[in-house]
Amino acid sequence: MTEEIQNILKVIPQQPGCYQFLDASGKVIYVGKAKNLKRRVSSYFNKYQENPKTRVLVKNIRNIKYIVVDTEEDTFLLENNLIKDLQPRYNVMLKDDKTYPSIVVKNEFFPRVFQTRNIVKDGSKYFGPYTSVMAVRALLELFRKTYKVRTCRLNLTPENIAAGKFKVCLEYHIKRCEGPCEGLQSLSDYNKNIAEIIQILKGNIGIIEKQILDEIDGCVKDLRFEEAHILKEKLLLIRNFKEKSLVTTNINYNIDVFAFEEDLNAAYINYLHVVNGSINQAYTFELKKKLDETPEELLGIGIMEMRQRFESESKEIVVPFLPDLLLKDTEFTIPQRGDKKKLLELSEKNVKQYKIDKLKKAEMLNPEQRTTRILKTVQKDLHLKDIPWHIECFDNSNIQGTNPVAACVVFKKAKPSKKDYRHFNIKTVEGPDDFASMREIVERRYSRLLNEGENIPQL
Repeated sequence: MTEEIQNILKVIPQQPGCYQFLDASGKVIYVGKAKNLKRRVSSYFNKYQENPKTRVLVKNIRNIKYIVVDTEEDTFLLENNLIKDLQPRYNVMLKDDKTYPSIVVKNEFFPRVFQTRNIVKDGSKYFGPYTSVMAVRALLELFRKTYKVRTCRLNLTPENIAAGKFKVCLEYHIKRCEGPCEGLQSLSDYNKNIAEIIQILKGNIGIIEKQILDEIDGCVKDLRFEEAHILKEKLLLIRNFKEKSLVTTNINYNIDVFAFEEDLNAAYINYLHVVNGSINQAYTFELKKKLDETPEELLGIGIMEMRQRFESESKEIVVPFLPDLLLKDTEFTIPQRGDKKKLLELSEKNVKQYKIDKLKKAEMLNPEQRTTRILKTVQKDLHLKDIPWHIECFDNSNIQGTNPVAACVVFKKAKPSKKDYRHFNIKTVEGPDDFASMREIVERRYSRLLNEGENIPQL
């Protein structure tokens, strides 16, 4: 520990905040948060670090910076932002380089609704990102069939429409557009459709269903049966989409659901965003471990990342255990039964499958990895000193106490080694004595291996 670091540790305050470790070049290599900055930062230097990665980190620290905040809650937000901006080498990072599509409702006269991967701050409304391009296409197809939103890029200002600058296109003739470019659809009527589309994108399909049902009742009372029929077809399309694409529950408010799995090198987290009982976002991702992060810390990082990415403001978060995270006006729930428990089980099922799939892909690229994993499991379960690369199995048999025989099969690197298989005739045992027969063949087998200087199996 350098003299400069010693001096910093003497003056660092006992307040909540975020700290940054810098290397010899002045580059930030780690960002952390703390309830008590002095206690947390000093812990890196006052005790022996068992984790080798942490020892390497401490060895490279040449300077320390810190930011004091008012509350512990603020430390989570600040840490998350600093990690995103600085991308320190030793911090856990979301392993994801994809740009997922969103749906935009443009800020313009007669707004267009379309897919985009670029967020532009021009007053338009963005929904997503969606992890499935198929889901985006299904939504857009629903809007075009049900609400007949325009797909052209014309500048449909009231002045341009009044001047008769535009003519209807093929979309109008095949009844996929109402022709606002020629003034055949009013702006108020079009904007009413857009308002319903926004509600669907927010997941409030139940609200739209009720509105349409009320409109149908009004049309029937006024004997406007053709309008009622059109509204009924719209309702059927929306309900059909809901049944096909959404998992629904009896929960009638918004919650976030997270499930967690891990192995030696990474954590895996599944996120379900539930809006008024319907799952409208599902996403599983991987967090690469860098130091000795606890499951609670990793789950907290994942929750912060997903809630920011999907702009979730849910006041309740369902989790398998309490994360190392504080969020203002937000409650963490560990359900024991009911719909929330079923949602958590669904999330856990997805994250376990994701972990299995990642493992299978890795083993396809490196078959020896699977062999090593299986043999390490055997070593752990049987409490063996070494990995059992060489395994031998014995069995014996007799015919009602006569003609006793035995066999040995051999596995090397988890594969049968048939050239090493052996067959034994029992010489010293008379009658049906399996234990004595086994003792004879094991003694014969390994006495010979030792005499010939051959390797003895680990199992």
